[in-house]
Amino acid sequence: MNSTTENANSTHEKTYLKWYNKVGYGSGDIAGNVVYAFLSAFVMIYLTDTVGLNAGIIGTLMLLSKIFDGGSDLFFGMMIDRTRTKWGKARPWMFYGYFGCAITLVAVFAIPTSMGTTAQYAWFFIAYSLLNAGFFTANNIAFSSLTALITKNRSERVQMGSIRFMFAFGTSLLIQTITVGFVAYMGGDAAAWRTVAIIYAIVGLISNTIAVASVRELPESELRDADDDTKADDKVSFLETLKLLINNPFYLILLGVYLMTQFFSVTLNMGIYYMTYILGDANLLGVFAWTINIPLIVGLLLVPFIVKAMGGMYKINIIGYAITLIGRILVIVAASMGSLPLMLVFTGLASLGQAPLQGTLSALIAEASEYTYLTKGKRIDGAFFSTTSLGQKIGGGVATAVAGWLLELGGYDGTAEVQTEQALNMISFIYLWVPTIMATAVVALLFFLRVEKANQKLRDSMIGVGREKVGATVDDLGVSDSEGRPADSRPVDLADPEGDNPPSR
Repeated sequence: MNSTTENANSTHEKTYLKWYNKVGYGSGDIAGNVVYAFLSAFVMIYLTDTVGLNAGIIGTLMLLSKIFDGGSDLFFGMMIDRTRTKWGKARPWMFYGYFGCAITLVAVFAIPTSMGTTAQYAWFFIAYSLLNAGFFTANNIAFSSLTALITKNRSERVQMGSIRFMFAFGTSLLIQTITVGFVAYMGGDAAAWRTVAIIYAIVGLISNTIAVASVRELPESELRDADDDTKADDKVSFLETLKLLINNPFYLILLGVYLMTQFFSVTLNMGIYYMTYILGDANLLGVFAWTINIPLIVGLLLVPFIVKAMGGMYKINIIGYAITLIGRILVIVAASMGSLPLMLVFTGLASLGQAPLQGTLSALIAEASEYTYLTKGKRIDGAFFSTTSLGQKIGGGVATAVAGWLLELGGYDGTAEVQTEQALNMISFIYLWVPTIMATAVVALLFFLRVEKANQKLRDSMIGVGREKVGATVDDLGVSDSEGRPADSRPVDLADPEGDNPPSR
């Protein structure tokens, strides 16, 4: 970025949010992680060890559920894009969607023990599918979309992402720390799990309501330039939306990153099995939760400053996740040595390395969405932010399913007092090796995530040409679509000579 462009951008970086808006928005991830963290860390062991269901069958049902999930993310993203209310586009979906989340979360952890086994599987499948494919999707996509709908300031987006994930990991830390003891305090049986789920659902409802009330979406006139003649979001068809997404290489990369990071997280959350059967103390899950989440929270506090100092997100994300990979490799070494203290230290190191990517993901999605606007003249923010929900659900769901299959393959029996050596080895593989493999994949993908550079080249080409169509293309950006062709070989409608485009919507 040249100095002229930097000055232009800084001049036009209007601020939109107060500190309480950012904090209020971020607190919405308490609600999201009441669902996500509780499910990812405990639903499998609840189903296998309390209800007595088969891990392999559960894994298969979870995977089948994701088939219903597949189209719901894009559907709700498009619905948000087309919504017009006095509350805005996203806030109604975020608010009302969570009531369904609360009900179905309780239902997942309230499977009647008096039912036959087949009926129990059916109960779980229906409740789990409604939660993930419907209510959580609507709420989460709306929540993520607000990043682009309440501010156009890129620094504020990074700050929002960091604050959001601090709440997310703080909630995850709390849930992983207290849930085992909380369930035991309530009696340790199926009724105890149901009671805990009800309490968590109420907490989620309160935090979600606070988040919705803490922000306001910008009006249409603010989100668009006065002379922006691009078509409105609701004019973009489903097939056109799908084509725009597929032809945006950065969307595909980010989707892959989300899939891998969620796979990483969910298999790591299988730690309840590792603590119980390998380390011999289920309460160690809370100790590891502190080791994971405190470094993440500290790192997220620093991310906005580091991004600003480094002039972008690309390098810090690669460096950060390389640290994560090294940390996970060292965890394996420490486990082979039988050293719990070293496992904790290296787990913390790996977690610290995750902070940059976690803190910038929302801003990166907004940048990817803007790439489509700059090259295609279309605004489909809701569809782009479906990346978050789609990645979370497919990555998390498939990871949980795979974990279930691996447990079944290893001969795990939730009703047995002692597990076989084969089962113990499989538990170790899931907890130690799978996250390391996923971290390797994320590092590889991040090398190709040059969305900031691509957008800046497009903005630079706009300087001095006015609001007219020019023969500039993005062939020289070094970016190709999914079929290896340049992302767009057509002339670009350069709609902002100052390089200060509104975010895609």
